[in-house]
Amino acid sequence: MRFGILGSGSSGNSALLLTDGTRVLIDAGFSARKLDALLGGMSLSLNQIDAIFLTHEHGDHTAALEGLRRHPHIQIFANAPTAHCLQHDLKYRPSWQIFETGALFHFKDLEIEAFPVPHDAQEPVGFRFSSGHPDDLFSPSRSLVWLTDLGHAPLNIRDRIRDCDALVVEANHCPHLLQADPKRPWSTKQRISGRHGHLSNEAMRELLDSVASPRWRRIFLTHLSRDCNSLQAVEDSLAPLKQKLACQFFVVEPGMGTPLLSLD
Repeated sequence: MRFGILGSGSSGNSALLLTDGTRVLIDAGFSARKLDALLGGMSLSLNQIDAIFLTHEHGDHTAALEGLRRHPHIQIFANAPTAHCLQHDLKYRPSWQIFETGALFHFKDLEIEAFPVPHDAQEPVGFRFSSGHPDDLFSPSRSLVWLTDLGHAPLNIRDRIRDCDALVVEANHCPHLLQADPKRPWSTKQRISGRHGHLSNEAMRELLDSVASPRWRRIFLTHLSRDCNSLQAVEDSLAPLKQKLACQFFVVEPGMGTPLLSLD
Protein backbone atom coordinates (compact mmCIF):
# COMPACT_ATOMS: atom_id res chain seq x y z
CA MET A 1 0.00 0.00 0.00
CA ARG A 2 1.33 3.43 -1.02
CA PHE A 3 -0.23 6.78 -0.22
CA GLY A 4 0.30 10.43 -1.09
CA ILE A 5 -1.69 13.61 -0.54
CA LEU A 6 -2.21 15.56 -3.77
CA GLY A 7 -3.40 18.70 -2.01
CA SER A 8 -5.01 19.74 1.25
CA GLY A 9 -6.75 22.79 2.66
CA SER A 10 -9.88 24.88 2.27
CA SER A 11 -9.15 25.35 -1.45
CA GLY A 12 -9.16 21.62 -2.21
CA ASN A 13 -8.51 18.14 -0.84
CA SER A 14 -7.53 14.90 -2.54
CA ALA A 15 -5.21 11.97 -1.96
CA LEU A 16 -3.95 8.96 -3.91
CA LEU A 17 -4.00 5.41 -2.55
CA LEU A 18 -2.27 2.60 -4.45
CA THR A 19 -2.24 -1.14 -3.88
CA ASP A 20 -1.07 -4.01 -6.07
CA GLY A 21 -4.52 -4.20 -7.62
CA THR A 22 -6.02 -0.72 -7.69
CA ARG A 23 -5.49 3.05 -7.90
CA VAL A 24 -8.03 5.22 -6.12
CA LEU A 25 -8.50 8.79 -4.99
CA ILE A 26 -9.91 9.86 -1.65
CA ASP A 27 -11.96 12.97 -2.40
CA ALA A 28 -11.52 15.10 -5.54
CA GLY A 29 -11.59 18.72 -4.45
CA PHE A 30 -9.81 20.26 -7.45
CA SER A 31 -10.86 20.73 -11.06
CA ALA A 32 -10.38 17.61 -13.15
CA ARG A 33 -7.64 19.39 -15.10
CA LYS A 34 -5.72 20.32 -11.95
CA LEU A 35 -6.26 16.87 -10.49
CA ASP A 36 -4.78 15.34 -13.63
CA ALA A 37 -1.78 17.67 -13.33
CA LEU A 38 -1.28 16.78 -9.67
CA LEU A 39 -1.39 13.09 -10.56
CA GLY A 40 1.17 13.78 -13.26
CA GLY A 41 3.58 14.72 -10.49
CA MET A 42 3.28 11.12 -9.34
CA SER A 43 3.66 9.72 -12.88
CA LEU A 44 -0.05 8.91 -13.17
CA SER A 45 -3.15 10.39 -14.80
CA LEU A 46 -6.90 10.27 -14.37
CA ASN A 47 -6.99 7.66 -17.13
CA GLN A 48 -5.32 5.27 -14.68
CA ILE A 49 -7.60 5.94 -11.70
CA ASP A 50 -10.15 3.23 -10.95
CA ALA A 51 -12.38 4.96 -8.42
CA ILE A 52 -12.91 7.99 -6.20
CA PHE A 53 -14.24 7.75 -2.63
CA LEU A 54 -16.13 10.85 -1.48
CA THR A 55 -16.41 11.83 2.17
CA HIS A 56 -19.13 14.47 1.65
CA GLU A 57 -20.52 16.92 -0.88
CA HIS A 58 -18.64 20.15 -0.12
CA GLY A 59 -16.85 21.66 -3.10
CA ASP A 60 -13.35 21.44 -1.63
CA HIS A 61 -13.82 17.65 -1.77
CA THR A 62 -15.84 17.24 -4.98
CA ALA A 63 -14.85 20.02 -7.43
CA ALA A 64 -13.61 17.54 -10.07
CA LEU A 65 -16.95 15.80 -10.60
CA GLU A 66 -18.26 17.86 -13.54
CA GLY A 67 -14.96 17.51 -15.40
CA LEU A 68 -14.89 13.77 -14.79
CA ARG A 69 -17.52 13.26 -17.48
CA ARG A 70 -14.48 12.80 -19.75
CA HIS A 71 -13.43 9.83 -17.62
CA PRO A 72 -16.56 7.64 -17.45
CA HIS A 73 -14.51 4.60 -16.41
CA ILE A 74 -13.92 6.11 -12.94
CA GLN A 75 -16.37 4.75 -10.39
CA ILE A 76 -17.59 7.27 -7.81
CA PHE A 77 -18.25 5.86 -4.34
CA ALA A 78 -20.57 7.85 -2.07
CA ASN A 79 -23.46 7.24 0.27
CA ALA A 80 -26.96 7.96 -1.03
CA PRO A 81 -27.49 11.41 0.58
CA THR A 82 -24.13 12.65 -0.72
CA ALA A 83 -24.70 11.28 -4.24
CA HIS A 84 -28.22 12.71 -4.37
CA CYS A 85 -27.02 16.15 -3.31
CA LEU A 86 -24.21 16.20 -5.89
CA GLN A 87 -26.25 14.75 -8.74
CA HIS A 88 -28.70 17.64 -8.48
CA ASP A 89 -26.06 20.06 -9.84
CA LEU A 90 -24.37 17.76 -12.38
CA LYS A 91 -25.16 17.76 -16.10
CA TYR A 92 -24.38 14.07 -16.48
CA ARG A 93 -24.66 10.95 -14.35
CA PRO A 94 -21.37 9.57 -13.02
CA SER A 95 -20.84 5.88 -12.39
CA TRP A 96 -22.20 6.08 -8.85
CA GLN A 97 -21.39 3.22 -6.48
CA ILE A 98 -23.61 3.70 -3.44
CA PHE A 99 -22.51 2.40 -0.05
CA GLU A 100 -24.26 2.49 3.31
CA THR A 101 -22.61 4.51 6.05
CA GLY A 102 -21.38 2.12 8.71
CA ALA A 103 -21.05 -0.77 6.25
CA LEU A 104 -18.00 -2.80 5.31
CA PHE A 105 -17.57 -3.32 1.57
CA HIS A 106 -14.92 -4.23 -1.01
CA PHE A 107 -13.46 -2.77 -4.18
CA LYS A 108 -10.90 -4.95 -5.96
CA ASP A 109 -8.23 -5.71 -3.32
CA LEU A 110 -9.40 -3.00 -0.92
CA GLU A 111 -11.63 -3.51 2.10
CA ILE A 112 -13.38 -0.26 3.00
CA GLU A 113 -15.31 0.82 6.03
CA ALA A 114 -17.24 4.11 5.89
CA PHE A 115 -18.06 5.52 9.31
CA PRO A 116 -20.07 8.63 10.29
CA VAL A 117 -18.37 11.85 11.36
CA PRO A 118 -19.95 15.01 12.82
CA HIS A 119 -19.78 17.73 10.17
CA ASP A 120 -22.23 20.18 8.59
CA ALA A 121 -22.99 18.11 5.50
CA GLN A 122 -25.69 15.64 4.39
CA GLU A 123 -24.12 12.42 5.69
CA PRO A 124 -20.34 12.92 6.01
CA VAL A 125 -18.04 9.96 6.54
CA GLY A 126 -14.49 8.97 7.28
CA PHE A 127 -12.90 5.95 5.64
CA ARG A 128 -10.79 3.04 6.73
CA PHE A 129 -8.98 1.32 3.85
CA SER A 130 -7.30 -2.06 4.33
CA SER A 131 -5.41 -4.30 1.92
CA GLY A 132 -3.17 -7.36 2.13
CA HIS A 133 -3.18 -10.49 4.26
CA PRO A 134 -2.27 -10.65 7.96
CA ASP A 135 -0.28 -13.88 7.56
CA ASP A 136 1.42 -13.08 4.25
CA LEU A 137 5.10 -12.21 4.67
CA PHE A 138 5.32 -10.60 1.22
CA SER A 139 1.96 -8.77 1.23
CA PRO A 140 1.13 -8.05 4.88
CA SER A 141 -2.11 -6.35 5.84
CA ARG A 142 -1.92 -2.56 5.94
CA SER A 143 -4.60 -0.01 6.76
CA LEU A 144 -5.13 3.73 6.44
CA VAL A 145 -7.81 5.89 8.06
CA TRP A 146 -8.95 9.14 6.45
CA LEU A 147 -10.45 11.46 9.06
CA THR A 148 -11.09 15.06 8.07
CA ASP A 149 -13.96 17.54 8.36
CA LEU A 150 -15.32 16.80 11.80
CA GLY A 151 -16.16 19.07 14.69
CA HIS A 152 -15.43 16.59 17.47
CA ALA A 153 -14.39 12.96 17.84
CA PRO A 154 -17.04 10.60 19.29
CA LEU A 155 -16.01 7.26 20.77
CA ASN A 156 -16.75 5.35 17.57
CA ILE A 157 -14.07 7.39 15.79
CA ARG A 158 -11.48 6.61 18.45
CA ASP A 159 -12.17 2.92 17.92
CA ARG A 160 -11.72 3.26 14.13
CA ILE A 161 -8.28 4.86 14.34
CA ARG A 162 -6.81 2.67 17.08
CA ASP A 163 -5.44 -0.11 14.87
CA CYS A 164 -4.28 1.45 11.63
CA ASP A 165 -0.82 1.90 10.13
CA ALA A 166 -1.39 5.40 8.78
CA LEU A 167 -3.78 8.10 9.93
CA VAL A 168 -4.86 11.23 8.06
CA VAL A 169 -6.49 13.67 10.48
CA GLU A 170 -7.28 17.34 10.24
CA ALA A 171 -5.66 20.08 12.27
CA ASN A 172 -7.81 22.83 10.85
CA HIS A 173 -7.34 25.86 13.03
CA CYS A 174 -5.76 27.49 16.03
CA PRO A 175 -8.63 28.83 18.19
CA HIS A 176 -6.75 32.07 18.91
CA LEU A 177 -6.01 32.74 15.25
CA LEU A 178 -9.59 31.88 14.30
CA GLN A 179 -11.10 34.32 16.77
CA ALA A 180 -8.65 37.05 15.70
CA ASP A 181 -9.26 36.55 11.97
CA PRO A 182 -10.71 39.78 10.47
CA LYS A 183 -12.03 38.10 7.28
CA ARG A 184 -14.59 35.72 8.80
CA PRO A 185 -17.84 36.87 10.39
CA TRP A 186 -18.77 35.69 13.86
CA SER A 187 -21.29 33.17 12.49
CA THR A 188 -18.61 31.49 10.36
CA LYS A 189 -16.23 31.33 13.29
CA GLN A 190 -18.95 29.68 15.36
CA ARG A 191 -19.61 27.12 12.62
CA ILE A 192 -15.92 26.25 12.24
CA SER A 193 -15.35 25.85 15.98
CA GLY A 194 -18.67 24.12 16.64
CA ARG A 195 -19.35 20.41 17.17
CA HIS A 196 -20.14 19.97 13.45
CA GLY A 197 -17.30 22.12 12.18
CA HIS A 198 -13.58 21.34 12.12
CA LEU A 199 -11.00 20.00 14.56
CA SER A 200 -8.68 22.55 16.13
CA ASN A 201 -5.02 21.80 16.77
CA GLU A 202 -5.82 21.15 20.42
CA ALA A 203 -8.74 18.83 19.61
CA MET A 204 -6.49 16.91 17.21
CA ARG A 205 -3.83 16.51 19.88
CA GLU A 206 -6.37 15.41 22.50
CA LEU A 207 -7.78 12.81 20.11
CA LEU A 208 -4.39 11.34 19.26
CA ASP A 209 -3.25 11.44 22.86
CA SER A 210 -6.38 9.61 24.03
CA VAL A 211 -5.69 6.71 21.64
CA ALA A 212 -1.89 6.74 21.23
CA SER A 213 -1.70 3.50 19.26
CA PRO A 214 1.70 1.79 19.02
CA ARG A 215 0.69 0.53 15.56
CA TRP A 216 0.72 3.99 13.98
CA ARG A 217 3.61 4.41 11.56
CA ARG A 218 2.71 7.69 9.89
CA ILE A 219 0.33 10.50 10.84
CA PHE A 220 -0.64 13.17 8.32
CA LEU A 221 -1.97 16.48 9.67
CA THR A 222 -4.18 18.01 6.98
CA HIS A 223 -6.88 20.54 6.09
CA LEU A 224 -4.94 23.39 7.73
CA SER A 225 -6.60 26.78 7.38
CA ARG A 226 -4.43 29.22 5.45
CA ASP A 227 -5.64 32.18 7.54
CA CYS A 228 -6.50 30.63 10.90
CA ASN A 229 -3.60 28.26 11.47
CA SER A 230 0.16 28.12 11.05
CA LEU A 231 2.84 25.46 10.83
CA GLN A 232 4.28 26.73 14.11
CA ALA A 233 0.93 26.47 15.89
CA VAL A 234 0.52 22.87 14.71
CA GLU A 235 4.07 21.98 15.70
CA ASP A 236 3.54 23.49 19.14
CA SER A 237 0.47 21.28 19.61
CA LEU A 238 2.37 18.23 18.38
CA ALA A 239 5.38 18.67 20.66
CA PRO A 240 4.08 16.53 23.58
CA LEU A 241 2.89 13.81 21.17
CA LYS A 242 6.23 13.55 19.39
CA GLN A 243 7.83 12.58 22.69
CA LYS A 244 5.17 9.94 23.29
CA LEU A 245 4.54 8.39 19.85
CA ALA A 246 7.21 6.56 17.84
CA CYS A 247 5.87 7.44 14.39
CA GLN A 248 6.45 9.90 11.56
CA PHE A 249 4.44 13.12 11.46
CA PHE A 250 3.73 15.02 8.25
CA VAL A 251 2.19 18.49 8.57
CA VAL A 252 0.70 19.26 5.16
CA GLU A 253 0.77 22.95 4.31
CA PRO A 254 -2.36 24.49 2.74
CA GLY A 255 -2.38 23.86 -1.00
CA MET A 256 0.52 21.44 -0.78
CA GLY A 257 0.86 17.66 -0.88
CA THR A 258 3.26 14.90 0.07
CA PRO A 259 5.41 12.45 -1.85
CA LEU A 260 4.03 8.98 -2.56
CA LEU A 261 5.01 6.96 0.52
CA SER A 262 4.97 3.26 1.32
CA LEU A 263 2.94 2.33 4.40
CA ASP A 264 5.35 -0.52 5.26
